[in-house]
Amino acid sequence: MPSLTRIVGFLLILLGIAGYVGTGMVSMTALIPALVGAVFLVLALAARRPQARKHVMHAALALALVLILGVAPRIMGAVNAGEVSRPAVLAQIAMAVILLVYVLLGVKSF
Repeated sequence: MPSLTRIVGFLLILLGIAGYVGTGMVSMTALIPALVGAVFLVLALAARRPQARKHVMHAALALALVLILGVAPRIMGAVNAGEVSRPAVLAQIAMAVILLVYVLLGVKSF
């Protein structure tokens, strides 16, 4: 799980940077996935200690679940408004999918 958490962190950082560059470097909020990815990288580093691994991975999965639940209403609102093609919405969908796969693989590993 720590290696998967590291991969998720890097993917989210790449998503945030791509979103920021893709929107013309205008909105700092496009970097939110990168910030979340950095948190996952820190959690992956903390999980290297064997005695902390289980607790840190549970925290990472809980964080991922909270983030999914937080972004889901925004995605649904954008879908209902027909704004799915906006870069911000696409980034939110990508982040939710990455985190959902992470949660599913995490639950499977426990």
